[in-house]
Amino acid sequence: MSDAAELTAVVTGAACGFGRDIAIAIGAVGATVYVAGWWARAWDDSGPPGTVEETAWRVCERGGHGLPVTLDHADDGAVMALFERVRVERGRLDLLVVNAFDGPVPPSRGGPFWTIPLGQWQDLFGGGVREQLVVARLAAPLLIARRGLIVLTGYCDPDAEVIAEHLFFDVAMNATSRLAHDLRPHGVTALALAARSTRTDTGTTAHGKHSDDGEFVGRAVRALLEDSWVADYAGRTVSVAELAERYGFGACAERAEAVHESPAPG
Repeated sequence: MSDAAELTAVVTGAACGFGRDIAIAIGAVGATVYVAGWWARAWDDSGPPGTVEETAWRVCERGGHGLPVTLDHADDGAVMALFERVRVERGRLDLLVVNAFDGPVPPSRGGPFWTIPLGQWQDLFGGGVREQLVVARLAAPLLIARRGLIVLTGYCDPDAEVIAEHLFFDVAMNATSRLAHDLRPHGVTALALAARSTRTDTGTTAHGKHSDDGEFVGRAVRALLEDSWVADYAGRTVSVAELAERYGFGACAERAEAVHESPAPG
């Protein structure tokens, strides 16, 4: 890993949840982190707990340099402006964490694909997948210049035949992992990080009983950033439990492995 003070990262969906935890963990190595998200101080209290300003402050508290960016990830122009700002201010991008996903995560129910409303396809692909691909597309030139790393977070189960028993959702969660095919020849590693469920900020899970602790997810991304052999994971969906075992998170490893071995939510 290069000098930590020079490292530059962008984390989308970082006002709360896993995005916030990841941004803070990266800040702990002294990196500059652009904390992008929808929720900011200017908004009322109707949204989830947490703001981009709060996350940026916690990044600074851990020894990094947090820069809050209020951003609608569906606004292509705003996303373009973010990466232009990164280019002008930092001249590099070492890590992109694509955490924001504007869609049902996970969907409320699964079932045979012919019983799933077609509107859910539009929600998942017209919103979530498209937004993730636009972020990756606009970040690609900066990442290629640094031979950087893209981590895509999601409700992914590497062992499930169909994630959440919902075909549309399964295809959406696996779609962006295909970025590795085009990026690998340019020295950029793209991988998907499988969180067993999407934790809400009320302490519950959105779909089932089991959840990876946010600290585990943050430490997993930090370990990937610091691993000179991270390219081994290119194109893969990797569980937090697998990374905890490989990198040795101490007590975290046992808890993460216990979560990984639990029955799939549902």
